[in-house]
Amino acid sequence: EIAHGSVAYYLGDPTAKYAGRLTLNPLKHLDPFGSVIIPLTIVFFYSATGTAGPIVGWAKPVPVNPMNFKDPRRGMLWVALAGPVVNFILAGLSYGAVYLLSGISIAGTTELERFFLTLCVAWCTYSVLINIVLGLFNLLPVPPLDGGRIVVGILPEKLAFRYARMERWGFIIVVVLIYAGLPQLVLGPVIEFAAKGLP
Repeated sequence: EIAHGSVAYYLGDPTAKYAGRLTLNPLKHLDPFGSVIIPLTIVFFYSATGTAGPIVGWAKPVPVNPMNFKDPRRGMLWVALAGPVVNFILAGLSYGAVYLLSGISIAGTTELERFFLTLCVAWCTYSVLINIVLGLFNLLPVPPLDGGRIVVGILPEKLAFRYARMERWGFIIVVVLIYAGLPQLVLGPVIEFAAKGLP
């Protein structure tokens, strides 16, 4: 969300800045419904039924006013692209951190130091996988996902307008796709490949 807001600000829209959203404070980006209520409800359901499955959740969308851009459609394309790009950058940095940390010798270290090192490697490993999943998932061409907004920025204007109208049903489409297993089918091989490359 910071990436979206920062690119919007760079392109001339200060809406996110005025809303206090250009911050690393996670509390500013939490959506009470999407970040807390829905995920906890799903977890409670799985616990109560003894089942398992995907957990759906989202952050509070950063406010953007495309009318502040010189080219609103092109501006929104760059704003949307910023999210997945940052996910892939974070995945790359975490990948490098895993290799650096894995190369540290544990000879002569204390048990606490070994525990902390193991914890850091695990955290960075999960960061690689989570950021790849988030980046690729958000590139699915369904509004309101970033991929859908990128498509809107690329299509001819009339067709883009019709495509953008799909956003009213976007959340339902995304949830159906998730529980139908499509993202797992598409992302599974990529995650497996990335995981094999980790030490």
